[in-house]
Amino acid sequence: MWTAVVAEQLGHPPDTALSMAKIVAGTAAQAKARRLGVVEEREKAVREAGDRAPVEQVVRLLGHDIGLVADPDGVILGAGSDGKPAPAAPVRAYIARAFGERLQEARGAMEGLAKSPPPDELNRVAFKLYEAFRPRVLEGVIGWGAKGELHLDRIRQATP
Repeated sequence: MWTAVVAEQLGHPPDTALSMAKIVAGTAAQAKARRLGVVEEREKAVREAGDRAPVEQVVRLLGHDIGLVADPDGVILGAGSDGKPAPAAPVRAYIARAFGERLQEARGAMEGLAKSPPPDELNRVAFKLYEAFRPRVLEGVIGWGAKGELHLDRIRQATP
């Protein structure tokens, strides 16, 4: 949700922001999985194989370059690894399940933090801010996929 909040603060519409958040989370998860040896790095040829839809624009968000493409309805969304638009609805549903009844409270805390620095500064420090409040899990493979507890006071106390 933090990535989507940051993207919105940078001026992206909510569905675009959620889609971009999915791309950032997926990219980060793949990198962590490779680092932990949970999955093997695919051959370069496999990564480049297949037809990729051309992206309309590339934007930088939390240190990741994200291609943007229009879906059939003209909504601009993040481009998945196949170049196709990543829909926002599954991300919205996942966030609603993950945060449950605390969704609005958590989102409000994140929005407050995201408004503290100017947008160009926010994009530069957003991941560092996330590191200050992200849920803690055990390091290594044992912590892979483990759920941590989000402490809203850490969000409220984080400073750029």
